[in-house]
Amino acid sequence: MKLNPSIWPINNRTSIYILTVIITLIGLVSYNNLPKEQFPEVKFPQIIVQTIYPGTSPENMENLVSKPIEKQLKNISGIKKVTSNSFQDFSVVIAEFNTDVKIDKAKQDVKDAVDKAKSDQNGLPKNLPNDPEVKDIDVSEFPIRFVNIYGNYDEARLEKYADRIKDKIEGLKEIKRVDKVGGLDREIQINVDLFKMQSAQLSFRDIQSAVAYENVEATPGLVKVDGEQRIISLKKVFKSADEIANIIVKNPLRCSGVSQRYCRSKRYLQRTRELCPPQQKECYHPECD
Repeated sequence: MKLNPSIWPINNRTSIYILTVIITLIGLVSYNNLPKEQFPEVKFPQIIVQTIYPGTSPENMENLVSKPIEKQLKNISGIKKVTSNSFQDFSVVIAEFNTDVKIDKAKQDVKDAVDKAKSDQNGLPKNLPNDPEVKDIDVSEFPIRFVNIYGNYDEARLEKYADRIKDKIEGLKEIKRVDKVGGLDREIQINVDLFKMQSAQLSFRDIQSAVAYENVEATPGLVKVDGEQRIISLKKVFKSADEIANIIVKNPLRCSGVSQRYCRSKRYLQRTRELCPPQQKECYHPECD
């Protein structure tokens, strides 16, 4: 008797339908239980070494920086390929590892190789402004969304709106970091008249010290009030350019032969900038002691 495998499914159609439904349900349940991420963590087995050497041509960057680093990287176990690019004042060396190598270990091995290149007699130049930067490729550091803010407003208001949006986005638990770029940081410039400064016998350090002394935000300590410890907070921060313009850098005082002095009486110190009365013979200022 010849066996025909199609006879049984044809004669038992109901069983085949039930079996098909069961397999379909098992597939749907398995699909729904699969771990899924919208932005899965992907690690590339590559370590990048970046070096800055100002005033160096691309050819010298290759001979002085890129090649010594490559020489040390090739001795690392598990490395697959080493490539480099040398530019004006800048060098990039990429070390590619095998997929079975852990990124953390590979990064540490590259750092050790760079340290050997620094300590080697024929290695990296000794006058590098900064140590070579070693970093891996982290996909989670790449931006996933760009938010542009524009409108018929001044820069200060747009900056204020940008700060509000940044704070709200950073409040989301899924967000690791939010960077704000493109805005101008507010600064106040102090333009000094050199002739007037010299005539007043002032220096740039005097102006700098006066501004720093008046612009203070600190917590000097604690004080006990009614049996409780209270925090002393000093917050005297400039909010406008007018406040800086009204700073008294130095009192116009000389300890002899001038008419503008501070007067002292027996009961109190008169600390107003007034002329001493003619009948007042005793004048006082702390700098005159």
